[in-house]
Amino acid sequence: MTSRQDNSRDLGRRRFLTTAALGGATIIGATALGGIDADAAFAAEPSLDPAIAKSSFVEGRITGITGSVLEVAGSYGDRSRVQMTNATSVWKVRATTAAEIEIGDGLYARGVPMPDGTVAADAVWVNIVNLDARIRGIGKDRLRLAHGQHELVGRILPDTTNASYAGRALTSDLSQLRIGQSAQVLGAWRPADNSVDVVRISVGH
Repeated sequence: MTSRQDNSRDLGRRRFLTTAALGGATIIGATALGGIDADAAFAAEPSLDPAIAKSSFVEGRITGITGSVLEVAGSYGDRSRVQMTNATSVWKVRATTAAEIEIGDGLYARGVPMPDGTVAADAVWVNIVNLDARIRGIGKDRLRLAHGQHELVGRILPDTTNASYAGRALTSDLSQLRIGQSAQVLGAWRPADNSVDVVRISVGH
């Protein structure tokens, strides 16, 4: 009896994203595929639940949206179709919904391949960036940042932007930022003007 129950649970896990893709019952977005916060986009691939044979990772620019399917042009000429489900977690500066996704946005998506060639996404990170930068200027609502040979504007969001100093806990106090500091910037790129909404800036790490 126990063996039969275990097999039933395994089968259920195998089907959890397929069911969501086909409009099944709502499933919590946090899954065996890994975390869904912003840092999870850059984390090493987690060990999968043994019941999940394979996961996929899609990156690129969204070129079309048809219903709940995102058409994605990859950075290396590949093309993918990402199926949003009622289980998909979406990050765009903060946790949000698929309604905030737009054509032209950049995308990282993690999910499970479906028989029709789509990837049923358990997590999508929209326009997320993680940059090594140097602070070149500090204003009331923006930072001027150098990233490699490029300069960009980092937008400070009063209700969102936090700083970490020398690995300490996050704080909304940005007063310790200094021109010339090296910084790690986690945020969301704005395609319209190439600026970045700063979610977290870490210095002294």
